[in-house]
This record gives sequence, structure tokens and C-alpha cells, in this order.
Amino acid sequence: MSLPPETAAPRAAHDVTHGDVAKGAGAALLSRLGAVIEIVAQPAYTLMFGLATYGLYTVLWSLVNLVENVADLGMTSALQRVVPQAASEDAAVAALRSALVLALVPCTLIAAGASIGAPWIADIVNVAPADRPALATGVALFAWALPLWAFIEIGTSALRARRAFGPEIRLRIVWEQVIRLVVATGLWLAGVDTLGLLIAHLVSLTITAAACVRLLSRYYDLRLLLRGRRVPGMMHETALAGLSVLPSNVIGRVFSDAPPVILNLLIPGAGGATAAGLYGIARKLSSLIQLVRMAFGYVMGPLASAVARHDRRAIQPLYGFATRLSTVLALPIAATIIAAADMLVRFFGKEAAPAATVLIPLAVARAVEAIGGPAGAVQQVASKRLQPVVNSLSGLAVAALVATVAFAVLPDVGPVAMALAVGAGLVVSSGFSVWQLHRADGLNPFFPPFGRAVGVALLACGAVFALLEATRLLPFAARVPLLPPIMFGGLWMSVRYGLGEADKDAFGKLAARLRLRRPEPTTINPGRTPPLP
Repeated sequence: MSLPPETAAPRAAHDVTHGDVAKGAGAALLSRLGAVIEIVAQPAYTLMFGLATYGLYTVLWSLVNLVENVADLGMTSALQRVVPQAASEDAAVAALRSALVLALVPCTLIAAGASIGAPWIADIVNVAPADRPALATGVALFAWALPLWAFIEIGTSALRARRAFGPEIRLRIVWEQVIRLVVATGLWLAGVDTLGLLIAHLVSLTITAAACVRLLSRYYDLRLLLRGRRVPGMMHETALAGLSVLPSNVIGRVFSDAPPVILNLLIPGAGGATAAGLYGIARKLSSLIQLVRMAFGYVMGPLASAVARHDRRAIQPLYGFATRLSTVLALPIAATIIAAADMLVRFFGKEAAPAATVLIPLAVARAVEAIGGPAGAVQQVASKRLQPVVNSLSGLAVAALVATVAFAVLPDVGPVAMALAVGAGLVVSSGFSVWQLHRADGLNPFFPPFGRAVGVALLACGAVFALLEATRLLPFAARVPLLPPIMFGGLWMSVRYGLGEADKDAFGKLAARLRLRRPEPTTINPGRTPPLP
């Protein structure tokens, strides 16, 4: 007999179910919807400030992300490994304190150096002539986005390490994205051109960082941050956990943020800023597919860490479920983006039309990557520390080789060549993660019923493609309203028929609301005479 709720035994930290994975991924997806708002805001930014200025903003923000991922010494990943295994609140807060010290000190010093050296940095960035006068000032200001972003990344990582996936919703959507759009619009109306986007970004990061402190106080005893007892070895353990995954984190960020910077440096003048802008548009749109994989990565990291401490074999069913769910969600989204690429880039203005060709290879690569599920996140917390480095270096080597060939064959379409190279690298890196987990740890996500999941997802992709191709007969204004229902219809078909009943149990009441289950058969009471028709 089950205990009443008030006396029921609490679940152990390592007692993780499919429902925990689904609930956490749902909350993480909601928290990452800030990226969707960002995608919606990008057309407004290009229309207000122009494609070249948007390209400059893309380059500077990419540089901040690249530097932050090196200077934070891998602390965001370290917390996913250390905090779930902490034996006490003192130990958990000590890990957070160690991460903040190890990351913020170098980021602050680098920001100060970049701010002082802004005139020299401005000389090597290719921009439109209209953006040149304010460029040095913009670099000096925007350099301080580095420590702000490092704090936000560590803070939100600390929340996820406590399985608090939902609180990011307010940070990522309300504060970071909406305020950025509001401030940018206000500055544009006030006549601020080049600096408008940069200042708006700094304001939104500052408010987000302040909100992050308040949220951290709900899940950690921040009084211990300064006055807590010293936990021997915690600084070393946190540093080792971060440094072990730092190379793979950096290479992953290189795939995302280095291409706009490289294109800007290779193509002189306004052409470099425009090329960076085109690639930035394609990258933002393809990131809709990446959101699914990132959500499961965020969830599976701390959950797998908690499980691995007690029984590594328990990771297998969670890993397989997350991979099936990632597949049935990501593939219909990818099909929609690929089939409607020309329509999507039109929202960014006529200058953005070439971005459609850049978008397609990136979307294909993100779709293949999603089929591999959260392999990278599981590997970071459950495998040998050097394995993620090998995977990332393999992907980077392939990307460099493809880039060399692609730029030689397609010298006039740099963004397309870059997209092909990045796509090849992403696929190889993801494939190596899946292979190594299977070979070294015996974890295989492709056991039945994965075949059903991927088969139905591909059928849903075919339906999405066919319907979107049919809409080409309609005017643009009539095609746009049809895009969301076609995509969501493909998603429903993929989830409804691609997942087994056991998998859908993890959705709880949501499965019934979305009609994901087969209707229960009606039974006739044999003691009654059925009514006449």
C-alpha cells in the first residue's frame, strides 16, 4: 500500500525517470524560446539598422562568445558534473564559488584589455564606411559584455545543475530578449545608428545578470558564498572538471561563432560585414533545430551525472528515450526550415535573399546532429574526460579540410562554402560522440523502438515538404500563414505515431490534451440492453 503524500519517502537524487527527462526538456525548451524571440527580432534589427550594421553586431557578439568559452575555463560544464554529486550544500556552494572565481577573473581582465585596445581591434574589423567612425567606441563598450555573459552562463548552468530548468524562462525570454528589442527600437527611433544594437545588448545583459542573482538565491544558500566553510579540494575538482571539457566546448563554439568572424576578416570592406550578416541570419534560423538537441543536452547532463554516481547502467534507457524524442521533434522542424528557406529569409529584407542557400546545408547538418541525441552531454559527465576532446578535434579537422576545398571551388560565395564546412564538421563530431559512447561505455541510443521513431519522423518530413512545395503556387502573403500549421502538423504526426505508448507515458496529462494516444476502446455493459439506433 502506498504511503500518503505527507509521509511518502522522498525520491533519491539519482532516481530519474523518463518523465524527469521529458519534463526537464520541456522546461529547457521553453527557456530556450528566448532564442526564438531573438530569431523573430533579427528581421527588425536588419530593417532598422541595415544588413551591414547587423553583420558588425554579429561579428562582435561572436567574438565575445568565442573568448568567453575559452576564458571561462569550462566552468559551465564543470557545474553540471560537480554540483549533482556534491555531498552537502556547503560543497555545492563551494563549487559555484570556485566556478565564479575561475571564470570571472580572466573574463574581466580580458574585457579591460579589449576596452583599452579598442582602436587597434577596430582597425582589423571590416565594416561599412558609415559604421567606421563609431566602431572604436562600440568595441570599447561591447567588451564589457564578456564578464556579464560569463556570469549569466555560469548562473544559469548552476540552476540547471540543480534540475531547475524552468527559471531560465524569465531570464532568456523576458529580460534578455524582450528588453533588448525594446531598447534597440528606442535607440533607433532616437537616431542612434551603429551603437544602437551594441548598447541594447549591454543593457539587456546587465538586467539579466541582476535577475540571475535573485534566482540563484532560491536554489543555493548564497550566504555561504562568502562566509561558507572551505571545502578541501573543491577548487581543484571544479577546475579539473572544467578544463577536461574546455577543448570540446571551445571547438563547439568555434563551429557556431567563428564563421562570421572569419568571413569578415577574409572579405574586405562592407562585403565582409554583409557576408557575416548573411551567415548570421542562416545560423539563427538553423538554431531552431539546434534548440531541441540543446534542451536534451541541458537535461541529460545533470541527470546522467546523478545517475552515473550510483548505477551507470541506468543511463541507457534515459539516453535512448531522449534520442528518440529529439529525433521526432527535430526532423519535422528541419524539414520546414529547408523547404521554406526562401520564404524565411525574405523577412530579413531583399538583401538577405542569398542567405537561403547558406541555410540549407546548416539545417541538414543540425538535423543529422539531432538524430544522435544528447550524446555529447552524456559523454561529458559519464565518460573519460579526454573523449569529448577527440570528437571535437575530429570534427574541426574535417571542417577545416572541407573549408579549404569549398573556398577553392566556390570563391565567390564565401558564406555557402563556410556553411558546407561547418555542416560537415558538426556531423562528424556528433557521430564520433555516439560511436565512442557505444564503444567505450556500452551506451547505444538506437535500440528498438528507435527505428520506428526515425521512420515515422522521415514520413512526417515528406508530408511537410509536399505541403510546403504545394504552397509555392500561392502568393507570398498567403503562404506565410500556412507555415506554422504545416510545421506543427508534421510535429504532431511525428510524435503521435513515432513514439511508443511507453514513451508517451512520460508526457503525462499532456499526451491526452494533444491527442497523442490512441483512443480507449468503448465497452458495453453486458448487464444493459444497448440503446436502439
